Amino acid sequence: MKKLIFRLWQWTWGFPQTMVGLVVFLLNRHKPRETYRGCIVTRWDNRGSMGMGMFLFLGCEDPQVRVHEFGHSVQSLILGPLFLPIMGIPSFLWCNIPYFRRMRKEKGVSYYSFYPESTANALGAWATGEKCDIT
Repeated sequence: MKKLIFRLWQWTWGFPQTMVGLVVFLLNRHKPRETYRGCIVTRWDNRGSMGMGMFLFLGCEDPQVRVHEFGHSVQSLILGPLFLPIMGIPSFLWCNIPYFRRMRKEKGVSYYSFYPESTANALGAWATGEKCDIT
């Protein structure tokens, strides 16, 4: 029942990011997948990971990364249609803009120090009861 409510909430309140996740999932439908706490988890060849609504895309086997990406799903449940402008887009820019990559490297700033990432760690750990102290 919890998984049904989780998925219904993602497909209604969290529709924009879940739709983005569905498109990425369909583009990677041939990749290995599993479920985790109501999410569809795809193991892809990308070096990074991503959570979009009820779809998680993992580029590594680290269980804490899975908890972190699940934290983005919790953010989606809380923020609904505001997830993309408040969390998703800033997270994408923080990860991919060369200026931010260079700044993190030169100043020794953790990727997970930026608010979308630190809150995903905290919410993922809280919601799952699993460890998520990646820095």
